[in-house]
Amino acid sequence: MRIAVMGAGSIGGYFGGMLSLGGNDVTLIARGPHLDAIRTNGLRIITDHRERTVSCAATSDPAEAGAMDLVLLTVKTYHNAQAVESMAPMVSGSTTVLCLQNGIDSYRPAADALGDGRVMPGAAYVEAGLLGPGTVRQTGSVVRIEFGEVHGGDSERGRRIRETLESSGIPARFNEDIHRTLWAKFLFIATMAGTTTLAREELAGLMPRPEWKRVVVGCLQEIEAVARASGIALEPDVSGEILRYMEENLAQMHASMHSDIMAGRPLELEALNGAVVRAGLAAGVPTPINGLIYAMLKPWADGPPE
Repeated sequence: MRIAVMGAGSIGGYFGGMLSLGGNDVTLIARGPHLDAIRTNGLRIITDHRERTVSCAATSDPAEAGAMDLVLLTVKTYHNAQAVESMAPMVSGSTTVLCLQNGIDSYRPAADALGDGRVMPGAAYVEAGLLGPGTVRQTGSVVRIEFGEVHGGDSERGRRIRETLESSGIPARFNEDIHRTLWAKFLFIATMAGTTTLAREELAGLMPRPEWKRVVVGCLQEIEAVARASGIALEPDVSGEILRYMEENLAQMHASMHSDIMAGRPLELEALNGAVVRAGLAAGVPTPINGLIYAMLKPWADGPPE
């Protein structure tokens, strides 16, 4: 399968490298020193058990790549407008764009521009980061992609993409109700990202303090209420399960949005707590905690205010 990765950083680089090792014709869309390193030395993938170097095509210009069978959209959500426009030369009548970004509606810019029939929303479960230009480090045993059709149901292309992922060593599930999956992940990441970014402190420092634990729990329950009012059939005790998972793994709880604000980078605020506020307004559900998080962080959405 001809596959391109639009945004071959940590997560995109890992999945793109694995797909290349699986025998697919992969092109990584990257830039700067990361692109230079991939072109010169290949892409290094380091896991807990082994290290491999992947040789595959890499470019900063999607027009050079040509039409693809599958495009993984893995850029940060605040780059969507630019990314969707620039990836157009890679999208033909038979191309599927698999969106693996944070959020419940992050796939919409691509779907609006290219059509629902070309786009499949998905969720990536993996801990990965860049050790340096051209080097991706994946840690832990959790590696999985879940994806599905925008309007649900089964499809031949979905089964084909799942087989391609699995044959490349990437556990995958073609989900007939992907929106339920997106919201279940969203409850966790939006709560952790929003509260820790607002506090400028990791969850391990917040949860032992009763005043902050109430904020975290309230944020989580608020998002669950919005999801249910939006028609999402979540598990009965989904918030309780997420809270228990957080408390049992506090040392490993790190939100990328928290890291971004501490490093002075732009924030995926619109895709996370901003999306809660928008969905709450649409469903008629008050979102005071997420509204406060959104309002307080809005000045930092594009980086530190001047």
